[in-house]
Amino acid sequence: MSQDIFDEKLIYHCSGFEINGSGGAETYLTSLINHQLPGVSDRVLKSLQNVDQSQFKLVHIHSPDLLLGITGKCPVVFTVHNHSTYCPSGTKYLAGQGVVCERNFSYLGCTWGKVVDGCGSRRPQRAVKEFLHSQQVLNILNNLKITVVANSNYVREQLIKNGVSSEKIITLRCGTSVPPIGTKPLSLEIHQNHRILFVGRIVPDKGLEWLLKTLVHTNPRIHLDIAGEGWDKLRLEKLASSLGLNNRITWHGWCEADKLNTLYQQCFAVIFPSVWPEPAGLVTLEAYARYRPVIASAVGGIPEHLRDRETGILVPANDIKKLADAITELDTDYQKSRQIGEQGHAFLMKELTMDVHVKHLQEIYEKIIYDFSI
Repeated sequence: MSQDIFDEKLIYHCSGFEINGSGGAETYLTSLINHQLPGVSDRVLKSLQNVDQSQFKLVHIHSPDLLLGITGKCPVVFTVHNHSTYCPSGTKYLAGQGVVCERNFSYLGCTWGKVVDGCGSRRPQRAVKEFLHSQQVLNILNNLKITVVANSNYVREQLIKNGVSSEKIITLRCGTSVPPIGTKPLSLEIHQNHRILFVGRIVPDKGLEWLLKTLVHTNPRIHLDIAGEGWDKLRLEKLASSLGLNNRITWHGWCEADKLNTLYQQCFAVIFPSVWPEPAGLVTLEAYARYRPVIASAVGGIPEHLRDRETGILVPANDIKKLADAITELDTDYQKSRQIGEQGHAFLMKELTMDVHVKHLQEIYEKIIYDFSI
């Protein structure tokens, strides 16, 4: 890579994530790049190998593996978007037991997790590679001058538990872009269509199985729209059929932005039933941007983005009765559904838009660049 590409003193993002807005960290990073911060390159670097990093004003890393290329010749920010920094399997969730993993990273504990609890891959070579990677990343965070940005206090606490100094960590909640096309508060007409929406990858951790089993215990007029794809889709389609739900569900697959916006607009509530500890949960913010109340599981960083009974309803993970009660409550009370949706939108506009996020991020950049120079 020729060094003249970096002849300007700019801030560069460095990430293995694709810039296509397809969900989670990719959606966040896409929004961040599209926001065009002053002094920040619109080019996202995929690697730092063989690059003179002294040319950078600052490098902002979004993927833990890219920390291995840091030379210490420029200020560095590392945003922790998921659990892979301190969890070799990347989930902090023991799917076989259906519980959140409470262990900190260690070779003994994580080996037990893989062999006994069935956590992630149990192939020896892959497991060893994952262990070494987590250890390397944690060592780098402890030994180099890097500012760590956690996207929730839950993630911050996990980093501290795994040995990262609290003085290095800043919590900065993700922001989201408000849709460019007009969105409206929930209308009575839409509420009476009795549609709810699930948005996300169709994998066990996202809790769609729990939602399908819950749907049976709600009014038959409630229809579930599912926007997403994933390797567990075939099994869950069979489950839905066995539960007699075929005429109450529409599987939309992966949806482009316009289609997804339409689905948000035609529902009276968004269901976010993750059973693993979501680091933050951008679906919540996307629902707020469209004036829709959120019913979500109280796991990970979700409770930090959802104010119970104000911007949505929190329920214990895998609790069918409480999830059914929450769906029924909003389905039968238009005024409450509309009010919660409006309060969610107000919360977003005050604290969780990309404009607000970028303002705080710029302040972080300025401080780190100043501290590096003295």
